[in-house]
Amino acid sequence: MKNVELIGTKRPASGTGKAKAIRRNKQVPCVLYGGKEVLHFSVEERALNKIVHSPEAHYVELNIDGEKRQAVLQDKQFQPVTDAVIHADFLEAVASRETSLNLAVRVMGQSAGVRKGGKLNLNMRKVRVKGMPEKLPGVIEVDVANMDLGDSIHVSDLKLPGVTVMEKPSDVVVTVKMVKKAAETPAEGAAAAAPAAAAAAAPAAAATGDKKAEPAPAKK
Repeated sequence: MKNVELIGTKRPASGTGKAKAIRRNKQVPCVLYGGKEVLHFSVEERALNKIVHSPEAHYVELNIDGEKRQAVLQDKQFQPVTDAVIHADFLEAVASRETSLNLAVRVMGQSAGVRKGGKLNLNMRKVRVKGMPEKLPGVIEVDVANMDLGDSIHVSDLKLPGVTVMEKPSDVVVTVKMVKKAAETPAEGAAAAAPAAAAAAAPAAAATGDKKAEPAPAKK
């Protein structure tokens, strides 16, 4: 995975009021787990957004008051109305310990089935994996060029050397299906045509004087 740097400042483990004050200063409260101690800190909102909204996973070199720690972003919380990041959790990455994280799935190539009119469905946009830090990729690339209509790629088909995929092997990652079209049967077509034919015949009958005979007047 790629490395990015994030500069932070230590903060006390405070309540909601202090957290709101931090956010008003365009900072985001964060927590670092997995090391010798739990570390509370804050980072610039704009700098954190670049990591949060990136499709790839990154190792983050946290520079907190001059002390550097290697970590991965584990979780984040968003403001429900503005979608702004309001909290982030990081897990310290240790070279001798496996790390778990969600990796984004990136589709590569154009499917043969799509060229025939099918539709490619990406069922799993992220896949949970674990592995040693040096083995983890930034993204899972899935080649779909040879996928025909009806083909699927399952979790068991993913090739990630040295990495354990923590999803069910039978889960479908990508599939190519034929786009469904409304098929009309002959019986349905005839039923639909009957009212239209009757409606078209009515004006023609009126024009030719084709009408029911009027009853004869009664004799006195």
